[in-house]
Amino acid sequence: MKALWAQTGAEVRLTVRRGESLLLTLGIPVGLLVFLALTKVLPAPSGEAGFLVPGILALAIMSTGMVSVGIATAFEREYKVLKRLGATPLGRPRLVLAKVLSVVAIEVVQAAAVIGAGLAVGWQPGGGAEGAGAVVSSFGALGAAVAATAGFTGLGLLMAGRFRADIVLALANGLWLALLLLGGMLFPLSKLPGGLRSVADALPAAALAGALRSAMGTGGYVSGHDWLVLAVWALAAPLVAALTFRWE
Repeated sequence: MKALWAQTGAEVRLTVRRGESLLLTLGIPVGLLVFLALTKVLPAPSGEAGFLVPGILALAIMSTGMVSVGIATAFEREYKVLKRLGATPLGRPRLVLAKVLSVVAIEVVQAAAVIGAGLAVGWQPGGGAEGAGAVVSSFGALGAAVAATAGFTGLGLLMAGRFRADIVLALANGLWLALLLLGGMLFPLSKLPGGLRSVADALPAAALAGALRSAMGTGGYVSGHDWLVLAVWALAAPLVAALTFRWE
């Protein structure tokens, strides 16, 4: 356990020291939220805090789990860092677990930053729900975030374990942009053409944004469709990554 926690701490410190990672995981989400909420450049409901905060939080989770982990791990693999760490007493299983725990730690900070910014611009968590309704909403949001973290981290490791670092850099950023546009994070999926909406409905980004919006934005229940999509990605992406990952 000592080796695991030491590696987890090292992973977090490395992430904090990378300026591009901080920009991606904290700067862009918080900056987008404050800018869009204050300027009202997006029409209602997209420009309302109740719509923006869950969507931006989904963006932050996606940025950390998929892009930050994927790119960092790809360069570690290319520079033979993974090979050396895997041969130490830490071992490969605890190395992977340390990466997952570091993602969770960073996401806690992201959630605090995004929720704090949301409260500052007038957001009411759960649509003002209280009592049992607030508890159900909190557990729904937490469950969706955990499932999405597994799915996005699996996608990041899948790319990192199969492609060269420069390809992962381009692929991860391109996928991030595509999921941002198709994820319903900044505008409702109903604005998309029928064909694109069908594709978006099967993606983890849209399911996470929808789940967080139901739980945090309106205080309602997460839909069965969103749970199904998140569960499939949470199981499939890490499994495929584990089966195809190349350590060298």
